Amino acid sequence: MLLNSKGKHRRPSKAVRIATLAGVTGAAVAVPLMGATTASAASVETWDAVAQCESGGNWSINTGNGYYGGLQFSQSSWAAAGGTQYAARADLASKDQQIATAEKLLDMQGPGAWACAGAGGLTDDGVDPGVNTGSGRSQQAQPEREAEQPATRSEQRSAPQAEKKAESKKTVTTPTGEKVQKGDGEYKVKTGDTLSKIAQKEGVKGGWSKLFELNDDIVKDANLIFPGQQLHLK
Repeated sequence: MLLNSKGKHRRPSKAVRIATLAGVTGAAVAVPLMGATTASAASVETWDAVAQCESGGNWSINTGNGYYGGLQFSQSSWAAAGGTQYAARADLASKDQQIATAEKLLDMQGPGAWACAGAGGLTDDGVDPGVNTGSGRSQQAQPEREAEQPATRSEQRSAPQAEKKAESKKTVTTPTGEKVQKGDGEYKVKTGDTLSKIAQKEGVKGGWSKLFELNDDIVKDANLIFPGQQLHLK
């Protein structure tokens, strides 16, 4: 977890504790301990390793414990390192914006600002992460994304529904739950109908065999027709 802007940390390193005490007698002693003679930097891979230890690699985490984002900034540390130019809290900023802010905090306080510096191999290695922080706060873009999502979800829901509706018009459900082709003929099969009864009742020339031939695209067995199917009579 991160030190706040006053240098406090839940698990401060020895170097940070010494630097804090040295600040009582004079800044001249504290400056060498912070190692701030040149700008500090670390690679994206290093920050990923620190984030994995700090937050399980969740760059938008907010557990309500007072630390935010993948690198677990305290609110005071986030503000002190300029993170509020991107977002009100670290968990609301992008990964690149969090890393850019962490670079500034690393330059200000050194690796000891993170409890997971050792586990993540965080040092002042001078590697520029080359992140792209964008031109504004990340949450400013969120309303647009959130506005797009409902429409997308609606389209995703409506597509299967339309397909099911179209399918229901083409099939009928048998007593066993199986779906068979409905057909588009002029005669609608009723309960108790057989091809023989229909052919006799409707005067189909050629009898049931002709009726079977006319509808062999939907009737696969002459002994099996189902209520709701629509048969051609000629």
